[in-house]
Order: sequence, then C-alpha cells, then structure tokens
Amino acid sequence: MEQTPAFAGLGCTDCGSVAPFDTVDGCPACGGRLEPTYEYDAVDPADLFGATAAGVGHWRFDALLPFPRTAAITAAEGSTPLVAADSLTEELGVGEVYIKDEGRNPTGTVYDRGMSLAVTAIAGHDDPEALEPLALASTGNSGQSAAAYAGRLGLRSYSFVPSRTAFSNKALINVHGGEMRVVGGRYPDAARAVDDQLATDYYSLQEFATPYRHEGAKTVAFELYADLGALPDVVFVPTSTGELIAGIATGFEELVEVGAVDETPTIVAVQPTSCGPIAAAFERGLDDPEPWAHPDTIIGELEVTDPAGGAEAVDALRRLDGEAVTVDDSDSLGSATTVARHEIVEMGPAGGAAAAGAWEWHEADAFSGDETVVLLNTESGAKSPDVLRSHLMGQGI
Repeated sequence: MEQTPAFAGLGCTDCGSVAPFDTVDGCPACGGRLEPTYEYDAVDPADLFGATAAGVGHWRFDALLPFPRTAAITAAEGSTPLVAADSLTEELGVGEVYIKDEGRNPTGTVYDRGMSLAVTAIAGHDDPEALEPLALASTGNSGQSAAAYAGRLGLRSYSFVPSRTAFSNKALINVHGGEMRVVGGRYPDAARAVDDQLATDYYSLQEFATPYRHEGAKTVAFELYADLGALPDVVFVPTSTGELIAGIATGFEELVEVGAVDETPTIVAVQPTSCGPIAAAFERGLDDPEPWAHPDTIIGELEVTDPAGGAEAVDALRRLDGEAVTVDDSDSLGSATTVARHEIVEMGPAGGAAAAGAWEWHEADAFSGDETVVLLNTESGAKSPDVLRSHLMGQGI
C-alpha cells in the first residue's frame, strides 16, 4: 500500500510506539489507541494549498493524509460549499457567518470524509476480504456511509442502528448493499448488539476503533482555510461521539505545525440540553465524560450517551481554548427551519444545533462583533424532513 511521504505510521497515544498503517485492534505493544502521525517538517503549506494540491474533494490534501489520492476509495467527498449566510450575519451582529454544508457529501453527511479514509486503509491490506465482515453501531448517518464505502470494495458490512433511526438511513444502508440490524431501544443498545449478535470476529468501523474516521474529519479545517484564505474566528460543531471535535481540532493544529497559520480558532461543541455528556464534562472540569443517564432528545444523531471520543473531544476543546454549550431541541429545530427559509441551505436537525449554539452565544454577548463565524451543517435536511416538518406543525405552521 503506497503511503504519503510525511506519514510516519500509527502512533500509540499510551506508550508512544509506532505501528504500521494496517494494524488492527489497537497498539500491538499495549492495546492503546492509535493515531496517524506525521513528519511535519516534510510538509510545506504549498503541498496543501498550492497548485499541486488542486483537485476536487478532500483527497487534494493528501500531503497530510496517510495515503495518496491515487490510492483513495472515494466518491469526491469533501469540497463542500461554504455558504455565506447574510441574514444570520446581521442577526448575530458579527462580521461574517458561513455555513459549511456537509450535507452535499455523497451520502449526505460529514462522516463520508472519515469513512473514505477508513475504507482506503482496508483496501491496502494484503487480503481485504479476510477482514469481513465490517461492522459498526450507528445512530444512522455513519452506518449509511459505511455501507456505501464498503460496497465500493464489495465487502460485507453490518450497521447496527437503534429503532428510532431515520427511515432514510435504514433504507439506504440496504440500498448500498449493507446488512442492517435494527435494535430496540437507543444507541447504547445498538452498540452492545454488535458483539452480542455477531457470532464471528469482525473489523470495526467504529469511531476511534479505526484510527482513520476522525482523521478524515480534519480536512474540514483544511477546507475552511482554503476557502477563506484564513481561518475563521469561531466554529460551531454539533457534537455526538466526539470524533468531529477531535478531528477538526487536529486539522487546525496541523495548520499551525506546518506554518500555514499562527493560531487556531475557537471551537464550540454544541450538544442537546437533554444529552450533553461532553459539554457537562468540559464545564465540570472532568477529563472523561460520565455516561448520560436519561437522554431525551428528538435529534437522534446527537443522542450518544457515552461517546467513544469523549475524552479526546474534551482534551481538544481545552487545547484550543474552546467552549461547549447545550441547546434545547426546539431551538435546534427552529434554527434549522429558519436557515432553510432565509438562507436556502437545508440544514439537518443536528446542523440546526450549530446555529442554535451561535444564537446562544449571541444572547450571552459572547461575540465581540467582528468575528468570522462558521456553522457546521453535518447532514442534509432531506435525511429527517419529518422531524423538521413536525416542528413546524407544532408551531402551527
């Protein structure tokens, strides 16, 4: 498997040893979590943003990815539009507001970025079919994405989803050729069912079990810099498993490492009031979130009670002087429908949480008035139109 010149292997976050790109099931020395590592001195900003980096999709940033674009399993994910939101700019009283619309990815979700990397790594194994089946638990979007990218390799995959998962996700997991197991209850029940129901060894596509999913998320940071010519001041990120916060923070830090920028922006993690383990841990000064005992949010994509990357997300927020806020479901859904009405972009319910988080900052007078603000829309509104429409009906519309 061809690897990029700067890629130095998978480094263990516990013992510091380095493993090959195709290592399965954690660090061979201690079982710890693995992260892609790089020789940053080997990367010039021109390698990322110069003429040689031209192209479509997030693989144009392969100078800081483990594998070259020529090896990628890709459907041109990335290169999602950064949409100016003039009405929001005026209402929030800031310099500029943009919506980073990840709903334009191949399966309508930001998770296509990381799944493309994870499946590319699988393709590089000596015998990818020996890894079958691939499996993960998902609230919906990552399961659909996994089925799509595994299908490109013709590999059998299983997505375990809770019964409340959106019908669009359930249907398209099967349409892409994936096996779907619907589990009664909530996301933790689906996560437990993977080991309970699969009577065989499997290759996990779970966030942080594979070191590549959050690695793909960092390309959001690279695209923001490429599109704006500078980094924004504040980025609001809907937060569930922690992989987006951890990955995007790494992307901003790597831009500093290679000398493209001098400092990182403020990242704000946004979670539902009724399921906010990462926000609660950050506010309480905990290193590792405590499981949320009684979740009650209609935004299924954000209902992750015990996030696999919770500790990584909290650490990333602290490293970047970030913040965490919680917002009510009604505010998230109201924000998503307001954006659709006035800014054209069809935000999903989770994306609406980012906009609601920005409104919360505005109400708290946290903006100084001249910031460039980015709202991350993590999913297409077409995935959960019934949830958005039900909110409007509840408002008498």
